[in-house]
Amino acid sequence: MLYAVIDIGSTTIRMAIYEILDNKLNLIHKRKYTVGLASYVKDNVMEQAGIDKACEILNSFKSFLTSFSIENVSAFTTAALRNAQNSKEAVAEIIARTGIDLHIISGDEEATYDFIAATHELDYHDGFIIDIGGASTELIRFANSKIIQKTSLPIGSLALHTKYATDFLPSEEEIAQMIKEVHAIIDTAPEFKDISHAEICGIGGTCKGARALYNEMYAQDDINETIPADKIPEMISHFTRGHKLTDKDITTLLKTVPDRLHTIIPGMVIANEIAKLIHATAITYKDAGMREGFLYTHVIEG
Repeated sequence: MLYAVIDIGSTTIRMAIYEILDNKLNLIHKRKYTVGLASYVKDNVMEQAGIDKACEILNSFKSFLTSFSIENVSAFTTAALRNAQNSKEAVAEIIARTGIDLHIISGDEEATYDFIAATHELDYHDGFIIDIGGASTELIRFANSKIIQKTSLPIGSLALHTKYATDFLPSEEEIAQMIKEVHAIIDTAPEFKDISHAEICGIGGTCKGARALYNEMYAQDDINETIPADKIPEMISHFTRGHKLTDKDITTLLKTVPDRLHTIIPGMVIANEIAKLIHATAITYKDAGMREGFLYTHVIEG
């Protein structure tokens, strides 16, 4: 069976097509558009231009799927529309204009799907899963392969960049403002404090980009999945606006995070503060996330 999943996120709109055989997922095709829907939210309202852009891309996906007679399709949106005051109206308009049934995934559901997908790939059973999106960050604490605590924090890489940065790369002062906001929001999740040490599994685009950037900067093999926590501040500082970048530095950025040039540093600021909060020694990236968790829950096991 072929099954398509469309994910409308704060930074990207993605479509992934899976072949499902013997209760296993095999990714056979994927497409994405970097849109930055979170930047279309003004005064907590999704602007018409953002709705129009989402409809344009979803209709292109629909045309592609129709060409190949792929009928099994699920679509969902997360913080990109969930946090907007006009979320219901925006989703209703998108459904009417595209014919694609679109669901708003709650922060709790998002965290659960992330957990289900990531634990299929992990070789340890206790720790934290983090997914730093454009407008929100999902945190899951688990033990014995079961969720203990989960929370969705209203901080994201694109949202921080939009609010504080005045250029592609933030300045030291702008990073300090980002850190201040991250601290203020993390303080609303006291259940994640007073932890002596925890493993961190990072999923999603921010952690994927940070892993690629680390591997290139520190001459690691492409298959390396681990970012030492003490290297994250070095990476942030290295690409702070005002720090003179060499041709090699610019090449590294363009090569490893071409779609996240403006959001990778704000995303790493969030990752660094979380790592410090729970005294993590490293972040291990896993290429699994909400789309896979959604399919495991509703198609394979549902």
